[in-house]
Amino acid sequence: MKKIIAFGGSSSKNSINKQFASYVANLFPNVIIEVLDLNDFEMPVFSVDKEKENGIHSLAHDFYAKIGSADLLVISLAEHNGAYSSAFKNTLDWASRINNKTFQQKPMLLLATSPGARGGSTVLEIATKRFPFQGADVKGSFSLPTFYENFDTVNGIINPELKKDLLKIIDSIEL
Repeated sequence: MKKIIAFGGSSSKNSINKQFASYVANLFPNVIIEVLDLNDFEMPVFSVDKEKENGIHSLAHDFYAKIGSADLLVISLAEHNGAYSSAFKNTLDWASRINNKTFQQKPMLLLATSPGARGGSTVLEIATKRFPFQGADVKGSFSLPTFYENFDTVNGIINPELKKDLLKIIDSIEL
């Protein structure tokens, strides 16, 4: 059985992006899903001095190994000031010291959501262009705008057009 690693690119304990990534991963049939919490990979702010002094942080190795165990990555990025959250960026910075191709050529579905009308589309655009340079095989991307109006915890995406668009992307991804 194929394995999906899903996570939200946020350290919020109530991350809507973690919730969204988990929901989307569960739309794939016949898979094993492991949902990561970035809080489990909290490390000091990356610097070459810290790496030189202490080596690559053990949690970076753990995160990198989780990525390597996946047949598909489902990542929903939080947008902080138009870019990745500092928690996600720091985890990525540490893991990239193990291998700059951090995503290890794994197929990836990139997502973003936010309470706003743009749904994290700026960070999604950045990641869609950047992640292939870091070893991601981006198979699709999807932005869910106005999370609290278009999503509920029982039914998931409640806007029929948005749900149809997402399911079309999921159907195009072969596992």
